[in-house]
Amino acid sequence: MARILALDYGKVRTGIAVTDEFQIIASGLTTVDTKDLMSFLVKYLENESVEKFVVGLPKQMDNTPSVSEELIQPFLKKLSAKFPIIPIERQDERFTSKMAFQSMLDGGMKKKKRQNKALVDEISATLILQAYLNRI
Repeated sequence: MARILALDYGKVRTGIAVTDEFQIIASGLTTVDTKDLMSFLVKYLENESVEKFVVGLPKQMDNTPSVSEELIQPFLKKLSAKFPIIPIERQDERFTSKMAFQSMLDGGMKKKKRQNKALVDEISATLILQAYLNRI
C-alpha cells in the first residue's frame, strides 16, 4: 500500500504528516516554508508512494469556510495540476492548533519548545491525518 500524506496548509508554513505504508498510524513528518512546499512534495514523491493527499479544511464554528480557505483554494488547483493522479481529500481542521498545543503541554514539553510554531503545524497535520483515518 501507499502512504496518505496530510497538509496543514498555512500562509507562511505548512505542517506535513504521513501514514505508514499500511495506513494505520499518522506521524508528523516535518514543517516546510509554504513557498517551498511544491518542491518538497516533488522530492518526497520521488522516493515514496502516496495514494492520497488530505488537506485541512478550515471552518468557522457555524460551518462556513474560514478566511484561510481563500489561500488554500489556489494551492489545491496547483496540487491537482502537479499530481493529477493523486486524489485530494479534505478534513475539518477546527481546533487542531489548540489540540496540538495542548498535546505539547500534556507531554511535558518545555516552554521554549512549545513556542516553536513549526512543531505546532506538524502536530496539527498529524491530528488532521488521524481524524481522517478515524473517519474512513
